[in-house]
Amino acid sequence: MEEDWDVLESFLPRNWQDLAVATGALKGLRKDKSAENLLRVLLVHLGCGHSFQETAPRARRAQLAALTAAAVWNRLQKSTAWLRGMCVELFRERGLVLAGAGGFQIQALDATTAKEPGQTCSLWRIHYSVRLLSLARDFFKLTATHGAGTGESFRQFPIGAGHYLLADRGYSTAAGLRHVACASAFGTVRVNTGSLPLGTLSGSPFDLLASVQGLWRAGRVGCWPVAALDQRGIAAVGRVCALRKTTEAIRLAQRALRRQASKRRKRLQPQTLEFAK
Repeated sequence: MEEDWDVLESFLPRNWQDLAVATGALKGLRKDKSAENLLRVLLVHLGCGHSFQETAPRARRAQLAALTAAAVWNRLQKSTAWLRGMCVELFRERGLVLAGAGGFQIQALDATTAKEPGQTCSLWRIHYSVRLLSLARDFFKLTATHGAGTGESFRQFPIGAGHYLLADRGYSTAAGLRHVACASAFGTVRVNTGSLPLGTLSGSPFDLLASVQGLWRAGRVGCWPVAALDQRGIAAVGRVCALRKTTEAIRLAQRALRRQASKRRKRLQPQTLEFAK
C-alpha cells in the first residue's frame, strides 16, 4: 500500500498539500487534518468507484478516518476547489496555460444519466461540457432519455467558431461532425466504426480495417486523411489516427469485448476484435 501511494504521489503537483490548506479542504475537520488521509479517502470513492456507503467502512478499516456516508459526501464537497486546483497546477507544471478571453478554447463534452429518487424513478440525461484547462463547467442541459433530440450529440451544445471539442465515441456521427464544421469549430472524437461512414477526400469509400491492420507492431501510429459521409455527401473532413496497442493491452480489450458480448448474448464480429488491437 505504501509503495503504491509513493508511486501515486509522484504524479501529484509538488504543492498538493499546500493547496489543501489554501483552498479550505481541511477546514472543519475535527480530528485528522492530514491532507494525505483526506485524499486517500476521496480516491476510494473517485478512483475506485465505490459509493459513499461503501467508502465510509473502507476508510474506517484502513484507519484513514471514522466517517459516515454523509461525512464522505461533505468532505468531497469541501474538496472541490482543492481537486480542481491540483489539476490546474498539473497543467501549469507541464507548460499549459489558460487561454485569455476570446482565445483558443478547448472543451470536453459528455453526457450521463441520473435517476430521480422515489417511486417514479424518472430517468434524465445530463449534457455538460468542461472548459480545459480551467476545468470550469461552461454548459449544462437536462433532457429526457428517450425521444427525438435527447441523445448524445454535438448538436446539444452551443459551439463557437474556433473552439476545439473533445468527445467520446457516442458523438462519433457524421451529423454531429457536420454541426461542428458548420460552426467553424474543430474537434477530436473517438471513432465509432458502426456509426461513422468514412470516405476518402474524393468521396470514395475508405477501408479503415485494412488501414489499421497495417499497424502490426506495438506503438506504431497511422494517420489518414478522411471525410465523414452522410446522406448529403461529405459532412466534415479530417483525419483518422490509430495507435497499435501492446500485446497485454490487446488481450485486456478483447477480453472485455467478449465478456460484454456474452452478457448481451451477441456474437462478436471478427472486425470488432481487429479494431480492438
